[in-house]
Amino acid sequence: MSFAPEDQRATLLGRAFRPGIGPSVVTVRDGAVIDITSKAYPTVRDVTEADDPVAVVRGAKGEAIGDVGTLTAQTAATRTADAPYLLAPVDLHAVKASGVTFVASLMERVIEEQARGDLSKAAALRSEITGLIGTDLSRLKPGSEQAMALKEALIAKKAWSQYLEVGIGPDAEIFTKAQPMSAVGPGAYVGLHPVSSWNNPEPEIVIVIASTGRIVGATLGNDVNLRDVEGRSALLLGKAKDNNASAALGPFIRLYDESFGAADVAAAEVSLTVTGEDGFELSGRSSMRQISRSPEELAGATIGSHHQYPDGLVLYLGTMFAPVEDRDAPGQGFTHHPGDVVTIATETLGALSNTVTYSTEAPPWTFGMRELMANLAGRGLL
Repeated sequence: MSFAPEDQRATLLGRAFRPGIGPSVVTVRDGAVIDITSKAYPTVRDVTEADDPVAVVRGAKGEAIGDVGTLTAQTAATRTADAPYLLAPVDLHAVKASGVTFVASLMERVIEEQARGDLSKAAALRSEITGLIGTDLSRLKPGSEQAMALKEALIAKKAWSQYLEVGIGPDAEIFTKAQPMSAVGPGAYVGLHPVSSWNNPEPEIVIVIASTGRIVGATLGNDVNLRDVEGRSALLLGKAKDNNASAALGPFIRLYDESFGAADVAAAEVSLTVTGEDGFELSGRSSMRQISRSPEELAGATIGSHHQYPDGLVLYLGTMFAPVEDRDAPGQGFTHHPGDVVTIATETLGALSNTVTYSTEAPPWTFGMRELMANLAGRGLL
């Protein structure tokens, strides 16, 4: 089975680890994964910083290293020491994320805050808060006069929240999700901090932004979240979001070209499935059309004269799907179990599948920038 996009017109860019060689820049041609690493473009960062990344990928010479179906279907459990496997499709890029950009996630963040991390209070709070603010804020432009009027009304009802501030206020929530080089790729384990007992996947589209601020492509991401930790205090966002293996990306970056661009991202339908070893199954679909701030607005809030990223960045656009189905007991809602298989998919970007474990049990992150530079220098690429 291949998790890559089926559209043969797609210009795909990614990374693979080749045993005995190291991380390599790859693309897909005629069903094969092609290593296109070169001295001119030794990293994915160098490709996404090019004036024309599509031309670089299409014109690069390369070596086939395996079938795309085989590589994208690999998991951490099925990898072998002598076969290449896919990595997260970015390297030196900063890994940033935006929050509460969809009504569903806005509601759930407010519930987390009011529950103070207590899962047992969520169902009652969901009903109460829905009665106060409704369920459809998707037509409300953040920062508008209408939004500010709603803010004042909610303050009067003592229902205002810091999450509503970034959800409908003038400023987007942008935070650092993970360090460069720390994201995991398709098939890898994703990690939950073991202190958490209320957590969930966050299926998202992730845009790739060059240092100039230009959006050059998109991929899929799982912005793994600890609801109880963040719910106790927004100041614990770092602990809730940035742990070993807590950021997943892949399978490939689809570069913006004549077959794919901003309009396709804006219209994307994202699906989520969770399959547990206990027989639990969850599925849902959501639309990027419901986003409250456009990808371009979110990119502008992240990079510009106020903040530079010389190696570019990736930006999670926010989750549109917050699972609330009861799993372990009535009224207890959803939380992960180790062994859950999480698959996030869109027609245009393919599918990203990962298996849940604890961050303390996932393979530790050891291959950082210094190691990458040493590896590339040893291969004569620097």
